[in-house]
Amino acid sequence: MNKLKILVVDDESRMRKLVKDFLVKQNYEVLEAEDGSQAVDLFFEQQDIALIILDVMMPKMDGWQVCREIRNYSKVPIIMLTARTDERDELQGFQLGVDEYIAKPFSPKILVARVEAILRRTNQLTESEVLEYGGISIDKAAHVVTIDGASIDLSFKEFELLTYFMENKGIALSREKILNSVWNYDYFGDARTIDTHVKKLRSKMGNKGDLIKTVWGMGYKLEV
Repeated sequence: MNKLKILVVDDESRMRKLVKDFLVKQNYEVLEAEDGSQAVDLFFEQQDIALIILDVMMPKMDGWQVCREIRNYSKVPIIMLTARTDERDELQGFQLGVDEYIAKPFSPKILVARVEAILRRTNQLTESEVLEYGGISIDKAAHVVTIDGASIDLSFKEFELLTYFMENKGIALSREKILNSVWNYDYFGDARTIDTHVKKLRSKMGNKGDLIKTVWGMGYKLEV
């Protein structure tokens, strides 16, 4: 199977190398551009780029201009990187059709997790039917969960909730995000329904229930 191509655009070579090294480890092919103009040329020359990681502040053509140029022709997923955390910048990014917005400094592992989540969402990354992490194994096709080799009995929603945590391991997930993704609609009721399901799921997982960490004031994340 051909590797998915990711274009990393940043005027700092050190930053490009850091991001590239982490993506290459995950079996992606990485193309680099050091300014916006070069990024646009590369994008139209290659035509099979699966995702763009794009810095905002760059010479010749900034990230916003690059995004506008590409969005005229393509819906390729774009992750914006910025040293600025101005809400107006973030809103501008989403209005231009940016898929994700990550402020510097960031964890490369989290960046890779976001890349994979977006590629799954846009059906470019073939989802494995078996997810494995920290001694937990989920066979999505058979709807079976095992922990250290022993199967556990989960309700349909508990299964979906654990699958969502596994697919987004290491990422802090808000209750709203969990509701929208697992319950598949904008939930206007009490977000405590998440807490109830997480509590039941943790108890069924035994010692492994501790891997579902509470992120105070926000939600949860699965982390070894």
